Amino acid sequence: MSITTDLPVATVAAKPARQTVWKHGLTAAAGASVVTSTLAVLAAAAGVSFTDDSGVSLPVLAFTQLTFVFSMIGVGLAAVLARRARRPHSTFVRVTVALTVLSVVPDVTFGFDVASALTLMALHAVAAAIVIPVLARRLVRNAATPG
Repeated sequence: MSITTDLPVATVAAKPARQTVWKHGLTAAAGASVVTSTLAVLAAAAGVSFTDDSGVSLPVLAFTQLTFVFSMIGVGLAAVLARRARRPHSTFVRVTVALTVLSVVPDVTFGFDVASALTLMALHAVAAAIVIPVLARRLVRNAATPG
């Protein structure tokens, strides 16, 4: 004797990867922007000038804006890779780490003093350390996400 029920089975639709990438990426970008701006203010208070050879100084708002804009470019990259890449996780991590390394080139070449250049490079690393893992966790490790 078997017992059967005619109750409907509830199904839960999985959220598309790109939706969670955008949602979490936006939060990570905002968080990274706040953290890098705060650290820039603290560095400036400690005597780091953020002034290049021509006398142009980076305003604090530049840290906020640039961190957010470039983080959102990373979010867009993650969303595209989630849809198109064969291995979105590893591709995203490799590309973003390479881009982070390239992002410090202006810090060295724009004529900042050593303290400013090192601080700027550290801020790039901090932003990357916040944003990249959040986005990488949202990407499938071995196969492209259908959709």
